[in-house]
This record gives sequence, C-alpha cells and structure tokens, in this order.
Amino acid sequence: MTLPIFSQLLEPEGIAPAQDFAESGRLICDQVPGIELRAKVRFILNEMVSFDIGSEGEVRRLLRHWRAELSPQIDSADEEIFVSGFEDDEALTDLASEAPIIRLVNHLFARALDLDSSDIHFEPNENYLDIRCRVDGIMTRIERLPIKIHTAVASRLKLMAKLDIGEKRLPQDGRIDYQIGTRQLDMRVSTLPGVHGESVVLRILDRSDTAVSLQQLGMPEEILKQYQNIVTQPHGMVLITGPTGSGKTTTLYATLEKISSEKQKIITVEDPVEYQLDGITQIQANASIGLSFAKGLRSIVRQDPDVLMVGEIRDHETAEIAIESALTGHLVFSTLHTNDAAGAVTRLQDMGVEGYLISSSLLAIQAQRLVRRVCKECVETRPLTEDEAMVLEIEQSSCAEIKYGKGCERCGQTGYRGRIGLYELLVMSDAIRHHIATGADANVIRNEAIKEGMKTLRQDALEKLKDGLTTPEEVVRVTRAL
Repeated sequence: MTLPIFSQLLEPEGIAPAQDFAESGRLICDQVPGIELRAKVRFILNEMVSFDIGSEGEVRRLLRHWRAELSPQIDSADEEIFVSGFEDDEALTDLASEAPIIRLVNHLFARALDLDSSDIHFEPNENYLDIRCRVDGIMTRIERLPIKIHTAVASRLKLMAKLDIGEKRLPQDGRIDYQIGTRQLDMRVSTLPGVHGESVVLRILDRSDTAVSLQQLGMPEEILKQYQNIVTQPHGMVLITGPTGSGKTTTLYATLEKISSEKQKIITVEDPVEYQLDGITQIQANASIGLSFAKGLRSIVRQDPDVLMVGEIRDHETAEIAIESALTGHLVFSTLHTNDAAGAVTRLQDMGVEGYLISSSLLAIQAQRLVRRVCKECVETRPLTEDEAMVLEIEQSSCAEIKYGKGCERCGQTGYRGRIGLYELLVMSDAIRHHIATGADANVIRNEAIKEGMKTLRQDALEKLKDGLTTPEEVVRVTRAL
C-alpha cells in the first residue's frame, strides 16, 4: 500500500501539525514530526505502508474525503471532555470513560510499546501535555497534546489503576493490568502533584518477556564462566550492584532460572515482584503493612529454603539477616546501589556490618551498566577520531574503526536499538578477604581485584566498542563517572 503525503511531513526534522483518524474516533495531535506520523499510520492500518510524495491538492482531497466519512461519527460534544477543572468524582469518572479519551490512551500505550519503552511519562506544563517515553534508557517525546485534555487523560489513567480519582493533592501508587494483542503487561503507576497538574509515570513490565538467559545478557565469556561457577556454590552471598535501570533484576531473574531445579527450594522477597517465575516462591514486600525486606527475610528462612533472593539490601537489619543466612548454609542473592563492585563493601560497612562478616559470607560482587546497541538496520563503519581516542583514553591505533548507526525508521533516527550489559565481576580471594576484614577502603580492594585480573566496567565497554556493539558516545556517557 502506498500513501501520498506532504513532502514537509517526510522530513525527520520537519514539524507540522497533524490529525489522526483511527477507527471511529479522533486523536488530536500537535506538532508531530513526520517520522512519528508515518509510524502512526502503519500502526493504525496494521500494514507495512510505503510513502510517496504527493501534491498538496491530492493530500487535501484525501483529507476532505476522510473528514466527510468520519464527520457523522464525531459528535461536537466530544470537545467538552477536554475541559479541565472537574472536582466531582462522578464527573471525573464520566470524563475518563469517554470513548475518545479511551482511544487516545490506548493509542499512546501502543506507541510506547512499539518503541519498546520501559516507562511512559505524562508531564503537564503551562500550555501542553507532553508524553515522553524512556527508550533504551533515554527519554524521548512521542506526543505533545493540548493542556486542556490533561485532566481527562490523568483521570483515565487513575481510573485504570484503581486510584482515588478525586485526590490531586497527594502522590498515589497503583498498577494497571493491560493486554494488547498477545502481550500481557503489568504497568506500575505513580502520580505526583505538580504546579500545572498531576505528573503520571507508568513503568511497563511485559509478563511474556521473561525468558532471558545469562548467555543473552552480554557478559564476556570469561566473566560468564566465572559467574556460572559462583552461582552454583552451595552457600554464600552474591551481590549485584549498579544504579537504577542497570539491569540488576534481569540478571537476578536469569540467574534464578539458571539454577532452578526440583531439587532446590528457592524463595524471593521483592518490591515489587516484577516477573513471576515457575517453581519459585515469590513474596511481595509491603512496608505499609509492616512486611519489610528484613521481616520477609526472617520469615522465609523458616521455610527451609536452599536459595534466597532479596530484592535490595537497604538497611542494617536486612544486611545482617542476609549475611547470617549466607553463613548458615544458604545461597543468597541481592542488590545494592553502588558505582562499582568494590563500593559494595564500603556500603555494607556504612550500614554497620562488621568487616569479618562481609569477608566470610561474600562469594562475589558484580557491578553492571547498560549501553545502547548500534542499530543493525542502519549500521555503518568509520575511523575512530583522534579526539574520541583522547576522551576514551586509548591509543587511536588500538581501535582503528568503529560502528555507528546513521539513523533509520527502525531505530527512530537515533542510530541505536536495544541495549547490552557491561560487567565487572569481583571474585573473593584470600587477599581481598583480608583487606575487607581489616577495614580497607574501596580503592585498596579495587586495586587488588584489578591486580588479580578483574576487568573493569570501562574495559568491558571498550571491548564492546571494538566489537562494533556500541559507540564512543555511549562508552563515555555510561562510564564517565567510574
């Protein structure tokens, strides 16, 4: 199928106002870049549409035709649903249940999923409601709508999440179970009052996308072999560290899938339980009812487990119970928010855990990050520049050529599609245990680990650059603080 369209709409950097007509309703869009418009057309028609440049007269004739076709189905009363200022709960519920708003929200969900977004942000400002998505860790605006429809959109989202639709002064948290095609999604919803209205953020969890193996995470072969050997030990503690959004939970789930068997009892306590794993008992922590990580961990130890997974070590009590479990014959997995592997030791010490307990219980600490992959559809090769080599602190001759994406429709003109992990595995040795037990700082532990052969996050990033998996810009962005 070929559609004519204005040449100005075909330019990725060109911006033109547009209207979408989907099914029997109307979605109002404002200042939509041409590439986004083409993606919408393909989504609405569910076909691989190709585009050609048509004259202005042809396009106007098409618009007149479709307006004539749809005009009997578009009631002028629809405009009323975009007026803000409703305070009555019943009126807000009616507002959120109007067909055009339902179609609009469903359309935005579909757009976000088509981009493989991890989060959707609904951000009101003085004149517009901006809808942005986090794609491969980077925020991208997908829509800009008139601010007058913000009340309707926010009310629809709160209604779907079973939140108090009339409460606009306090933050709220909820969840939406949403199915699109064969995909079953679990969306975590957070609302936050702002100057121009409530900001709403949805974290997207795809229940059908859980089958990730350790081999798919991008671990270097040497690190993968070491890690697989460590996680099959009968007892001890393994920590995964990194900032929010660095793939720690994915690594833990892949690890549990690897070691899960009928011969072992595996129990987890998480906040939230992001994915449900077969054959594993998973507990949802809930601080509001007193079920903290520490209390949940105390309880599951009495359930005769072989393997424990704690979503995050946040305080002294949780750390103490986790280490005690590791010392009494359990294999324990957990996460910490630290910049590198050695920093996890300092973090535990800051929580009040004695050094000799840390050194006795730890098997390994793995730090990780995520970098964006070069898009395979538009990949090209070019030489590494002298300036790039200087910023990366490497010899230009050590990486003569690099891969980059020039930008295409598949990657949204970014040059990237998907992400791959960077890994730094610190394995306990007698020397490192001695440093930890005597209270040495993170730099001493890190230097000892490097001396023993540990590959740092920056080194792993440079290897992936040389392999053509990522770019110098990504290496610097993700590892510049290390």
